Amino acid sequence: MKIFLYDGSKTQSLNIREIARYLKENSGGAKVGVRGDFIGQVTKGMEDSSLRELAEEIARCKIRDLRSYHSTFDPLTAEVEYEKRRLQNSENKSFGILYDGFKLQTLYQDLITEEERSWHCLAIIFTDQLFGTWDEHNRCYHARVSVYGFPTIISTTGIVEAPAKPREFYLQKQWGIDTITLKKRFKDKFIDYDDTRLTEVMKGYCIQALFFYISGEPFCEDNKCRLYNAHWQEEVINAQLAKPEFCKKHEMLIDDIRNGRLKINH
Repeated sequence: MKIFLYDGSKTQSLNIREIARYLKENSGGAKVGVRGDFIGQVTKGMEDSSLRELAEEIARCKIRDLRSYHSTFDPLTAEVEYEKRRLQNSENKSFGILYDGFKLQTLYQDLITEEERSWHCLAIIFTDQLFGTWDEHNRCYHARVSVYGFPTIISTTGIVEAPAKPREFYLQKQWGIDTITLKKRFKDKFIDYDDTRLTEVMKGYCIQALFFYISGEPFCEDNKCRLYNAHWQEEVINAQLAKPEFCKKHEMLIDDIRNGRLKINH
């Protein structure tokens, strides 16, 4: 098995090599490779016409209406140019746009080399793009931290914006207390941009990606396990930063993987 980590997070707080070491330790010695920004890798040397086509495809992944599922549209020229500029300079950060996570995943899958598009490879792409998925229950798109599959995409913007902050944060914001004051007041209760805890938190999301690869099930119902599907910031902190790392069930599985009793090569 090979695992490839692509770092398009655009934050100094994410130590991708530490995450690679963690995955190697917990995947039975799988080969783990660290690469730069995924988009930067695939667009290197790309002709201008192909670059524009890719920019248009990314622009089509944009969610314009949170309550319209899989709406199709022709992107505006300005939207395509925005994406093209981002492709031309991978250091440009993504701001204020919500993408359809599964559309992005499908697009990125087509960009992965055929050799790596197999069950023997797990690609994990870190991005600063904010994406969401459709929630059939309330008929609306919601921002997400991750979408699992081939490839897995994990958003360093999503970890800040997707899980809800404490209810008291929103209540006090309604009272007119400014955001800077609130962030200082609740700093230990949510993950923020350039957070020093980001690497440790993202280890858990990579483990979820690994379990999706193994079994198709990345989540656990135990809110003290790294595989817990957190919807609140305090749940993220509790699941990813508290000890022990895993529930008894997943600790046993991880131990079997570490010691070669459970093979994960497909």
